[in-house]
Amino acid sequence: MFIHVSKQGADTNAGTEEAPFLTIGRAAEQALPGETVVVHEGVYREWVKPPRGGFNDSRRITYKAAEGEHVVIKGSEVVDGWESDGDLWRVAIPNSLFGDDNPFAKVVEGDWLVRPDKGDPQMHLGQVYIDGVALPEYPTVDALRNHPSQTLVVDDWTGVEEGTRPFIGGWTAEVGEDKTVVHAHFGDVDPSAGTVEVNVRRSVFFPERHHVDYITVRGFELAHAASPWAPPTADQPGLIGPNWAKGWIIEDNIIHDAKCSAISLGKEINTGHNFATTRRDKPGYQYQLESVFKARHLGWSKERIGSHIVRRNHIYDCGQNGIVGHLGCVFSVVEANHIHDIALMRQFYGHEIAGIKLHAAIDVRIEGNNVHDCSLGLWLDWQTQGTRVTRNVFHDNSRDTFIEVSHGPYLVDHNVFASRVSLENFSQGGAFVGNLFLGAIRQEPVVDRATPYHEPHSTEVAGYAIIVGGDDRFIGNIFGDGSDRPTYDVELPGLATVGYGTVVYDGFPANPEAYFAQTESRSGDHRRFATLPQAVTIRDNCYLGGARPYASETGAVLLERDAVVVDTRADGVVELRVNTSHLPHLRGDVDTNDLGMVRFTGASFEQPDGTPISFSRDRDGDPSHKLGPRVVGPVPSLGQGPWVHEIWTPKEAL
Repeated sequence: MFIHVSKQGADTNAGTEEAPFLTIGRAAEQALPGETVVVHEGVYREWVKPPRGGFNDSRRITYKAAEGEHVVIKGSEVVDGWESDGDLWRVAIPNSLFGDDNPFAKVVEGDWLVRPDKGDPQMHLGQVYIDGVALPEYPTVDALRNHPSQTLVVDDWTGVEEGTRPFIGGWTAEVGEDKTVVHAHFGDVDPSAGTVEVNVRRSVFFPERHHVDYITVRGFELAHAASPWAPPTADQPGLIGPNWAKGWIIEDNIIHDAKCSAISLGKEINTGHNFATTRRDKPGYQYQLESVFKARHLGWSKERIGSHIVRRNHIYDCGQNGIVGHLGCVFSVVEANHIHDIALMRQFYGHEIAGIKLHAAIDVRIEGNNVHDCSLGLWLDWQTQGTRVTRNVFHDNSRDTFIEVSHGPYLVDHNVFASRVSLENFSQGGAFVGNLFLGAIRQEPVVDRATPYHEPHSTEVAGYAIIVGGDDRFIGNIFGDGSDRPTYDVELPGLATVGYGTVVYDGFPANPEAYFAQTESRSGDHRRFATLPQAVTIRDNCYLGGARPYASETGAVLLERDAVVVDTRADGVVELRVNTSHLPHLRGDVDTNDLGMVRFTGASFEQPDGTPISFSRDRDGDPSHKLGPRVVGPVPSLGQGPWVHEIWTPKEAL
């Protein structure tokens, strides 16, 4: 059965094609498992809160834009009546417009948010848009009127100096008991000749209660949400998300301008909500550890939570994350999304910012995404286990990928990492196969935090341990020397190493026997024992220019600096150019048996259903290409160069 919604409808209608509803929310009240809500052309300004979901994957509730029609759902409202105030404009908005939740009265705050403690002014969840462009917030009217270039808040870990933003306009707000007065500078635009919108609603498509399962959201433009800061120790509402449920499909949407996070596969609020900030009695790390055990008591399992699909969405212009999730993202698939311009307004900073930021990504597959122009591309943090990151392209980010305090097994294969920092590995138990790393590699143990690991393919906690580093595999990758990128310049702790290539693993033993010989001789010295690096397997990698191999590597090949180049064309196509006929062949097989078992978790590199991993298709998904004689790197089936290959095209996502 189909339920129809149209801007020419009425909520007193029957919801048929001939007599459609006016609002999507009214249709949601009527939709039952197995039914589809078809929304017709127009801009709908509402927060859709589905009261129920489907029964299972074959009887879900689907919300979709009508075929060939542009449907926009916004969390903002148009604001008219602007009055000139010198070089500024001014409008008084009745607080009744915001209901009980005025975003201009709420600051960006919560656990792991860094900058307010350093004296920077707090930003608010409100936002002002002129003709669809978000303007930066200024702390006072005087600051806005004088409009000096704003100092940008940047990621502390990159070593990049803080810069400034040239003036593009801006806003500030004064919240009173009955009204909110917004002062704005719109550059050269007269607001009466353009469209000015302000954030009103926290979310655009997000249930108010948990366990609203098996919903599909397809083909919409979703925008302008006052979504709050979403750390792993808090409730994590986004512009759109399932709110602790199972089996959602979010596909073929254009999603943009979330104040913090766009798509949330986040956690349950009863497992903790910013307690490190509000109670100030324990660190956020401890509360995050507690949240894992609380979630188990609340039914965190494959049977009840996760198994979402997020695919072919175009996500951009968000303040914190394109996709975020702690605990609720388990057993999910994130594929073929185009994610860019995340956290580039840089008005607030915390340790939870990335194009994709997932905690507890158990058995999650991240495949075929193009992530670029982000503060950080992909951040997998805590409990990265059974996770596969495959066939993605990362470029023009401050940093491409960060894997933190996880024990594995996790597999990173056939990706392109083309930014100034390719990989920061603060974990152990990973396998890196057939990737292209053109930027710096940073390897660092974490011996002051013990994090959980799980029974294979389960949320059941099996134990917890610190990260001593190692137990990694690097096979058949290509490493660049970063010569055409800014220097990775950040002060490192004593145990960290950074460089180009696998040289950062020098000092790690090349076989488990050597590791256990060291531990046996030092078993009485627990402090030294805890920091002994584990064995690594590193073979058959290729190094360009000044990139250097692991000292004990077998089969390493060094080539000219420009042998492999990544280019982004004006039409958005990302190309890989191989300029040499001397790419080495990978020797031997790479499969579940070859990768072995991860030491701490006692688990193998295998599919989520427990079957072996087999690289029977290359980066382009060619099932006819069998692993055998092939060149190293992300596109093995093309063989020796010279050649140019499109590794990501806009047709893969909206």
